[in-house]
Amino acid sequence: MAVSTVLAGARVVLPTGIVENGRVIVENGRIAGAAHQDAATLDLSGHWLVPGFVDLHNHGGGGASFTSGTVDDVLTGVRTHRQHGTTTVVASFVTGEMDFLTQRAGLLSELAEQGDIAGIHFEGPFISPCRKGAHDETLLRDPEPAEVRKLIDAARGQARMVTLATELPGGLDSVRLLAEHGVIAAVGHTDATYEQTRDAIDAGATVATHLFNAMPALGHRAPGPIAALLEDERVTVELINDGTHLHPAALELAFHHAGAERVAFITDAMDAAGFGDGRYMLGPLEVEVKDSVARLVEGGSIAGSTLTLDRAFRRAVTVDRLPVESAVQALSANPAKLLGVYDRVGSLEPGKDADLVVLDADFELKGVMRKGEWVVDPQVG
Repeated sequence: MAVSTVLAGARVVLPTGIVENGRVIVENGRIAGAAHQDAATLDLSGHWLVPGFVDLHNHGGGGASFTSGTVDDVLTGVRTHRQHGTTTVVASFVTGEMDFLTQRAGLLSELAEQGDIAGIHFEGPFISPCRKGAHDETLLRDPEPAEVRKLIDAARGQARMVTLATELPGGLDSVRLLAEHGVIAAVGHTDATYEQTRDAIDAGATVATHLFNAMPALGHRAPGPIAALLEDERVTVELINDGTHLHPAALELAFHHAGAERVAFITDAMDAAGFGDGRYMLGPLEVEVKDSVARLVEGGSIAGSTLTLDRAFRRAVTVDRLPVESAVQALSANPAKLLGVYDRVGSLEPGKDADLVVLDADFELKGVMRKGEWVVDPQVG
C-alpha cells in the first residue's frame, strides 16, 4: 500500500479560491483525493500552500547559462530555480549564430524529453536592431519562415516559443508557421506600430515578450505595440516584476487592462540569478551585475534579470498589493495553460503532479516539492 503525505493546516490556494486550514494529500508523486491510514502528516499551520511556479522565460541561474553552458551547467541552472519554487521552467536562448542555435536546440531537446525542462524558447535572432536590448546586433536576422523552421526542426518537437519582431520581412508568415506547428509566437524586441502588432495578433501571435521592455513606449498619438497587446484578449503579457524592469504603475496598468488571467510573471533570469554580483557572459556579450541588477558592460543596457519567482511572488503581494490568487494565476496557472501542461501542473488539484511551494505568513519561501519529492525541505518547525 502506498504511503501518503498529508500537508495540513495551511492556507491553500486553489482555482476556486483560498481554503483556510486546508489539506493537500500527496501520493506517488501526485496530488491525491484521500489519504491511507499510514499517512504521514506535516502541520503547515500559519503557512501558505501554492502551486509550483512555471517560468516561460528564463536564461539560466546559479552561475550557469542555458544558451552556452554544458548539460551539467543547464541542470545547475534548473536546480537553482527549483530551489526558489520554479518547478517547471522553459530554457530560453539569446541570439546566436544559426548553426550554434540549432546545435543547442538539439542538445537541450534531450533534457526536455527527460522532463528536466519544459521546452525551449528562442528569444532571437529574429528581432529588431532598434530594440535589440542585450542581443548581439551583428547576429540578428529577418524572421524568414525557412530560417524559423530550422530552429523548430532542430528542437525536435520541444520548441515552445519564438520571440519575433513581427514587422520585419517574413514576420507575419513566420507567425503563421509557428501557429501551425503549435509553437507560441511572441511579439518582442520589436519596433512595430499599433497596426502592425494588430496584424501579428491576427496572424496568430499570443504572447508579449516582457511587455514594456524592448518595444516603443505607449504614446497618445502612436500607441504602438503596448496598447495592441494589452487590449486583445488573445494575448498573454509577460511581466518582469523585479522592481527594475517595471515601475509599479506599469504593472498596475497591465493588470488593469489585461486582467489577472492574461498576465504571466517571468524572470528573464541570466546566470547571476541565485548566484551573486560579478561579471558574466550573456551569449557573446559581457554583463556586469551590481546590486543584483544586470547591465551590459558596453552600453549599459539592462541584460535580463537576477530574479527568482519566489521574489516575484513576494513583491507582487507585499509591494504591488495584488491578491494572492492573482499572483498564483500569473506565476502558475496562466503559464501552464500557455504551455499546454495545465492538465499536469499549475494548480493544486487531484491527479496533477505534486508540485507545490510552502510560504510563511510573510510570503518567504519555506519549502518546495516537485513530483512529490522535497526539493527544499519544509522549514516549518
